[in-house]
Amino acid sequence: MDRLIPICRGLALHEDELEFRFVRASGPGGQNVNKVSTAVELRFDLARSPSLPDAVKQRAARLAGSRLSLDGVIRIFAERFRSQPANREDAVDRLVALLAEAAVPPKPRRPTRPGAGARARRLDSKRRRSDVKSTRGRPRDD
Repeated sequence: MDRLIPICRGLALHEDELEFRFVRASGPGGQNVNKVSTAVELRFDLARSPSLPDAVKQRAARLAGSRLSLDGVIRIFAERFRSQPANREDAVDRLVALLAEAAVPPKPRRPTRPGAGARARRLDSKRRRSDVKSTRGRPRDD
């Protein structure tokens, strides 16, 4: 039985939609680095995922940026920890965070008009600027 990974209220992923590849991590770690494949590459096929609505897929594709391949696969590389299970959990957490952010629809913009005070301040400053400019120039002979 496949496990469900909760993303947010009413949205979850099937664990079998995630593909893991384990590779050797770079950086410090002594001899362990040369022997054990602790780094995790998580691949999630966003384009073909049956768990996500199209609107969430579109927002997730925009948020994924360079982590999204041309064929619609999100690739997350995790090598922060020195153990494979911790890196695997980190990769899944990062994917869930990305999808949770994508699940929130953007707040619609409501156009507003300037208030009466703002309009009065704008006209007042224009009037003052006009007065400054009108006093420039040659003095008139009276």
